[in-house]
Amino acid sequence: MTGQTFESAIWRKSSPRLSVLIPFFRDDASDLISELEHQLDQDSVEILIHDDGTRDQPLTAKIESLIAKSPLAIRLFSATENQGRSAARNALQLAARSDWVLFLDADMRPAQTDFLRNYLDLISQGQADIIFGGFHVEAQKADKDRDLHRALSDVSDCLSLAERQAAGAQFVASSNLCVSKQVLETEPFDDGFSGWGWEDSEWAARVSKRFTLIHIDNPAIHLGLETTETLLRRFATSGQNYKRFVTLHPDLAPQLALYRISSKLGRVPGQKLMRPALKALVKAAAIPMKIRLNALKLWRASHYAEALR
Repeated sequence: MTGQTFESAIWRKSSPRLSVLIPFFRDDASDLISELEHQLDQDSVEILIHDDGTRDQPLTAKIESLIAKSPLAIRLFSATENQGRSAARNALQLAARSDWVLFLDADMRPAQTDFLRNYLDLISQGQADIIFGGFHVEAQKADKDRDLHRALSDVSDCLSLAERQAAGAQFVASSNLCVSKQVLETEPFDDGFSGWGWEDSEWAARVSKRFTLIHIDNPAIHLGLETTETLLRRFATSGQNYKRFVTLHPDLAPQLALYRISSKLGRVPGQKLMRPALKALVKAAAIPMKIRLNALKLWRASHYAEALR
C-alpha cells in the first residue's frame, strides 16, 4: 500500500507484547487513543492506526498532534486510497511487532479499566489462539434516529458470555478481537470482500476450524451507532458480501436463520415489491420497535435473496 506514516518518539525503541490495531475510515480515533493511554505502560503495548484513505487533512493533523505528545509507542499509517476493511486489517497485522494483536474499531471504548490487562494476562497463560471479549452499545441518548441500531445490537450482537460461548464462532466480530499473529499469518482476512459486512464472520468461521477460540467477559462499548437510513443502505448493498460468505461456507450458512429466510423469500415471485412497505415500517418511529426490527430483517433478507439467485 502507498501512503504516509507518522510515529511517536519512542515507537522504534519499544518492544511490545501486544499490538493494538485500529483501522478506520472517516472516523476520529482520537478519543480511543486517549482512553487507551490511561490503561497502558510504555513497554507492554504499541498502538497502530490505519486510516484507510480518508484523506481528511484536519483529522490527520489532529491525530498526529496527539501522537506527537504521547508517551506511548504509536504509529499512524495514512493510505492514499480506500482498500476496504479486510485489506486495512491485514496491513496492520503485517506491521505489528508483537506476537499478539488486538483489533479495535475507532468508535469503540474499553468498558473496564483493566481491559488491556485482561488480554495481557490471558496471552501469558497460553490457553487460546483467538480471544473475543464481546461488546455493549452506548446508553440511550437524545438522538432517536439511532434507537433502531441500538435495539438491533441489543438483540443480535450484545450477547452474554454464556450465549457467545454456546454459539462458538457465530457471534465473533473484529471490533474487539485479540488474535495470535500466527493465526493471521496462516489465515488472513479475505480481501475479496468489499464495502460493509461479513468479512469478519467469514474469517471467524474459517479460523475456528483450525485454532482454539475462547470467549471472555471483557467488553468494549460501541459508540458509533448508525442512523436508520445508513442501516437500510448497508443491508441493501451488502448482498454480494453475504453471497461470498455463503459460497465459502456452504456447510455453515444453512444452519443460520438469515439464510433460511433469504432462501424462502428467493422462491417468492416478485418478493422485492414488498420493499417500499418494509422501508416505511422501518422508518416509522411511532410503531413498536419489535415491528421495526422485524421489518428491517425482512428488508435485509429480501436483498440477500436477490443476491443469492
